[in-house]
Amino acid sequence: MEVTQQIPVTFTEGALGEIRRLMSEAGFDTTQKLRVGVKGGGCSGLSYVLGFDHKAEGDEEFSVEEIPVILNPSHQIYLFGMQIDWQDGLNSRGFTFNNPNASTTCGCGSSFGV
Repeated sequence: MEVTQQIPVTFTEGALGEIRRLMSEAGFDTTQKLRVGVKGGGCSGLSYVLGFDHKAEGDEEFSVEEIPVILNPSHQIYLFGMQIDWQDGLNSRGFTFNNPNASTTCGCGSSFGV
């Protein structure tokens, strides 16, 4: 298994902490890795994908502070330079995406256009 060293996205300490918390929950499938990507849909054209999944053929694998991350290489053009954060406030709770490649972003922050 080859692991690429430089991931095209970054994670804040808050996001890394929440990911570690999710991975430490009882019943977590330790054979899964954190998938970062995009899919068609959402009010702005593309939606972010962030969840645990098994590595598919062609996926690139990265390690971020010992967290295994997988990414379809064709998604890098949309995600390169993006920062993923975790918000835990009263008005905003969940993962947020700061994507320099997005020309438009929806109000909920989960979809974007390029």
